[in-house]
Amino acid sequence: MRRPRVLSEELWREMVAQGTARRFPARSVLLRQGAPGTHLLALTEGLVKVVRHERCGGVTLLAFRGPGDLLGETSVFDGGTRIADVVSLSSCTAVVLDARRFRLFVEEHGVAMELVRQALDRLRESDLYRAELLTLPLIARLARTLIRLAALASPAEGATRTPLRLSGLTQEELAQSVGVTRNALGAGLRRLRGEGAVETARRAVVIRDMEALRLLAAAD
Repeated sequence: MRRPRVLSEELWREMVAQGTARRFPARSVLLRQGAPGTHLLALTEGLVKVVRHERCGGVTLLAFRGPGDLLGETSVFDGGTRIADVVSLSSCTAVVLDARRFRLFVEEHGVAMELVRQALDRLRESDLYRAELLTLPLIARLARTLIRLAALASPAEGATRTPLRLSGLTQEELAQSVGVTRNALGAGLRRLRGEGAVETARRAVVIRDMEALRLLAAAD
């Protein structure tokens, strides 16, 4: 388990000890859009995506999350319904935390400000992502997305260990994350394969050369 983004290791262990660990198969809906915020999840293993279903019938990919992330905490705090689905990309383990007990934990340990900082960091992350969609070429966007996924999937190595297999991600999801069609994504992946940065397989991308990927991510 990696060190959480907003809580110390000690606080994280104390928090998850108050819940119940649950295993979710790949492609499971962990949290459902529109449901009440009766609980939240502390993700301890695996990768998930956060997607919102729009009134027009479309689906918007909002974010990817990995071990050490809290899921569904916003509706726990504001009392509203969930604004998005959380879906597992791979087999996942998460600790289910009761909303009331979690709010008491936050109050008793004085970590509300840390959670506010996390929310602000996520807003900045979202703003950066939207800016990249508008300003960066496909290859740079694709390389940056794969680097972020590597950091989520393998945080202990700081996204440096290779080969690193990113499993459970379809090409459709990857195309959506960089704002292109599947045909355009295929061309981008061919370029990355040609540079020796990645290999591809069914529902998987294997990062072979992280430094090459970083150089491609820096292109503008």
